[in-house]
Amino acid sequence: MTFAFFFPGQGSQSVGMMQGFDGLAVIRDTFVEASDILGEDFWKMATEPNDLLNQTAHTQPLMLTAGVATWRAWQAQHGEAPAIMAGHSLGEYTALVAAGALSFDAALPLVRYRAEVMQKAVAEGVGAMAAVLGLSDEDVRAACSEAAQGQVVEAVNLNSPGQVVIAGHREAVERAMEAAKGKGAKRAILLPVSVPSHCALMQPAAAELKNYLQDVTISPSRIPVIHNADVESHDDAAKIKDALVRQLYSPVRWVETVQKISQQGIAQSAECGPGKVLAGLSKRIVPELACVALISQAAIDEAQSQFKS
Repeated sequence: MTFAFFFPGQGSQSVGMMQGFDGLAVIRDTFVEASDILGEDFWKMATEPNDLLNQTAHTQPLMLTAGVATWRAWQAQHGEAPAIMAGHSLGEYTALVAAGALSFDAALPLVRYRAEVMQKAVAEGVGAMAAVLGLSDEDVRAACSEAAQGQVVEAVNLNSPGQVVIAGHREAVERAMEAAKGKGAKRAILLPVSVPSHCALMQPAAAELKNYLQDVTISPSRIPVIHNADVESHDDAAKIKDALVRQLYSPVRWVETVQKISQQGIAQSAECGPGKVLAGLSKRIVPELACVALISQAAIDEAQSQFKS
């Protein structure tokens, strides 16, 4: 049976997020490899309370490591390869590693650099992100247009029907939250982030990322990866790099991504990495596209059994 893999991004991290794989050598080995490359103790970061877990420059390589470790655990159990992959924001990099387009040792410093230029692009406190619940994409975009008033505020994560994240200047985001409530939104919630991702404020970061990517080797993917910015897969290295650059200041078109995968006749999927965020979104986007979260060895065993049936 053909199936898809989804890789989570920033926001799915938590202390103890790998505890379902206690004693599995491939998990610890992957964390040791990442720690050696970047000179940080990522296993300690993932297993003990600390102040680094939610800092963007640490979170992004940590989540990449956790997703790659889970992918390797899947492979170690002789799991079949998915027919197609996608990753949410940062998760797109994890998908490219799993697909063989990007090496793990190149991806780690790449995503740390990505996090650093994102943080540098907008001073802390200037930007903000908020989740708008219970409102159509069109009404959220209209609320952003009304609230901009010369500043930036945009719909940036189209996560599921009725769940859209907006980002931009803090004042504009707060105005858009009120405008969205006026249009009937059930809730509008500020998110605890320091970087307004995927909006026009990330253009300076995208320019720096583009320069960095010039020296990064990208190979043809062994498995197609659907990109956030254009909901397409690419074999050409230049096009993959361009998609990664555009991703920084473009919306994450997750609803369209899941729909496209389902339209290819795929009815089974798995979230490969910590948490169950993407499994929950998948259920709301395409209820018939079953998605299991690979958060433990037992979950991997269950998924492999399901995908073979």
